[in-house]
Amino acid sequence: MSDSQLTLKQTNHRVDEWTKHILARVHSNHSILRMMILVVVAFGLFALLSPRVFLTGLNMQNMLLAVPEIGILAVAMMVAMLTGGIDLSLVSIANLAAITISTSFTALAAHDKALAENLGPALILLALLVGLAAGAVNGFLIAYVGVTPILATLGTMQIFNGLAVVWTGGKTLYGSPSGLTLFGKTAIWVIPALFLVFIAIAGVVAFLIGRTPLGLGLTLEGANPVASRYSGINSRSLLMRSYLLTGLLGAVAGIVFIARNPTASADYGASYVLLVIVIAVLGGTNPNGGFATVAGVFLAAMTLQVVQSGFTALRLSTFQYSIAQGAILITVLIVDQVNWSKVFRRNRRTSRA
Repeated sequence: MSDSQLTLKQTNHRVDEWTKHILARVHSNHSILRMMILVVVAFGLFALLSPRVFLTGLNMQNMLLAVPEIGILAVAMMVAMLTGGIDLSLVSIANLAAITISTSFTALAAHDKALAENLGPALILLALLVGLAAGAVNGFLIAYVGVTPILATLGTMQIFNGLAVVWTGGKTLYGSPSGLTLFGKTAIWVIPALFLVFIAIAGVVAFLIGRTPLGLGLTLEGANPVASRYSGINSRSLLMRSYLLTGLLGAVAGIVFIARNPTASADYGASYVLLVIVIAVLGGTNPNGGFATVAGVFLAAMTLQVVQSGFTALRLSTFQYSIAQGAILITVLIVDQVNWSKVFRRNRRTSRA
């Protein structure tokens, strides 16, 4: 190949990369802008309908305190969906992590309460290891055995739930290190510390997805697994690491569970599975893989939390909130399917005629 042909090939490659980068930025900005509009509209609507309840400082603080556990699970779901997969076992992993902390603390405190309090950081580390172990099981089944993600995580969800029920006897457990409970109640100025944890985790995952080879590999794997395999990417290792990450994030959500409320049970957050999928999709995550934005998921979690708080302020039921969730999701999906530039061009031609 001559030097001129080589230069032309390199130039074409650079143009292709630049175009893909610009298109990705446009798509990302589109998802983020859409969610920013939704959160502002939802906030403004409920502020107008119930200002005396919705706009109180206590309600604002409760919103910021409630969103981290859902938000962290949604970010974990986003990571799984980025590869074209899904993780239905996330809530079960979170519950296992919370139960690990509660049962270990209670067992230690029965002999020496001071020792149990001092071992609080070790118990948190143990809960994170439980999340990693659960993620490793999911990753092994999906990456090395070849089980479809939805079936693999459906099966492990049942296993983890069953383990939690057997472990707790189906009862709600009470007890956790006082330092963890204190952290859950701490606010810096008026912002709950748990919300700052959520922001930090979202920032770390955004960095991993957008700035590291791991994030690029996950995106390519989700966009075109066959092409990524022929590009020399080790798909099995990549998928394994992605489910280890989702398991770890699930355990962090479990720690947030027990920090916010010092209890643990096998059925806590049973309705969260579908909710975190809704949040991930609302945030712009492609369910078929290849595209996701952490900022979009963050704003989607905030939007649904605003809607939930608004419904509570208006004294509407949880069933009506579920209907609203579905209506918002369907509306956003319909809006995404419409080619608005084509509609505008057609209207312009009609008005000129």
